[in-house]
Amino acid sequence: MKESGSSSPVADLETNPPADVSLVIPVYNAALWLHDCLASVSQQDFNGGLEVSIYNDASTDDSPGIIERWKPKLEDKGIRVILGGHDSERPRGECYRDPPDGKRLWRLNSSLLDEAEIRLSFENFLQSQDDVMMPQRVRLQYEAAQCRPQCIIGCRVSREPSDATERYTRWINSLTSDQLLSQVFTSHGPTVIMPTWFCSREWFCYVGQFVEDGQGTPEDLLFFYDHLRKGGGVHRVDECLLQYRYHKHAATHSVSEETIWKYRVQFLEERVLEHWPSFTIWNAGKQGRKLYRSLAPRNRDKVVAFCDVDVKKISKGFYTFEESEEHPKPRIPVLHFSEAKPPFIICVKLDLTGGGFEDNLRSLNLKEGEDYHHFS
Repeated sequence: MKESGSSSPVADLETNPPADVSLVIPVYNAALWLHDCLASVSQQDFNGGLEVSIYNDASTDDSPGIIERWKPKLEDKGIRVILGGHDSERPRGECYRDPPDGKRLWRLNSSLLDEAEIRLSFENFLQSQDDVMMPQRVRLQYEAAQCRPQCIIGCRVSREPSDATERYTRWINSLTSDQLLSQVFTSHGPTVIMPTWFCSREWFCYVGQFVEDGQGTPEDLLFFYDHLRKGGGVHRVDECLLQYRYHKHAATHSVSEETIWKYRVQFLEERVLEHWPSFTIWNAGKQGRKLYRSLAPRNRDKVVAFCDVDVKKISKGFYTFEESEEHPKPRIPVLHFSEAKPPFIICVKLDLTGGGFEDNLRSLNLKEGEDYHHFS
């Protein structure tokens, strides 16, 4: 099957003015959810120009049929529809990009970057195939972006099913505006999740395209890090504008814990540890020791202590790094948290101790982002 589309994107641009907002939806075997997703697109109360670019990535279910049935319905609502896809033996991934020929506007990178000189005024949404937008989503995030041209704009979400990843959902919905930047090392993903992202095309082009290494790569996290490196901001519209589905087929499950851990550690070292002469790791248990072992040697040398509240861990007195090539092996003191000195990298999971850890941290009167950073 050849790449398909309703028309040449270049020709379409010559006869139609650019939309205010472009909604990009990569699709792969989404028949269970795609109807609800596209219905939510049709129900937006946005009064500006809206287009949706849908790329079918070799689906083997009824996704192509659902897309074709929804195309005229969306167009009846005044929404421009751009279709593309392929039926190769296997999906190419949502960030796959063909060699540019000036005519493709289908994949995630291409949809956001091709024809950039013509369409720089666009604002862009990244919409997951299995999520559902509230009717006011485009309007409210578009309005928030008008005075924040260098920000990724997110929103609060609800989870479907409602009991899935409760702690994670509570965390992403409750972060303060400062914590959207200070807690970027904490989670497996960005502090505003990619299905809620909205940003200007001009800023996207400046940051650069998504990594195209295929399945198993956290494309959203790596783009988010590059966005921050280039001075980008993060803002969240504090209304629930997206129903965020959790299911076993979600793309997030294709990325291993260890891969994400590696990138998180590297970013922590680059953004924080390279600028600290010394620091304490808060957690003398498994997570704290794993972080220590994962650090580059120059940053391991900066660890002056572990701290904890566990009497058994503290009573041992030291953590010995047996994997070191040094003789004798490095021995790191283990202290009670009240006796340890900041700055801290905290490897204690939030919202798991009935408030005990949070109370201990508050008792030290420290400033997040300066005296400590969360890592778990």
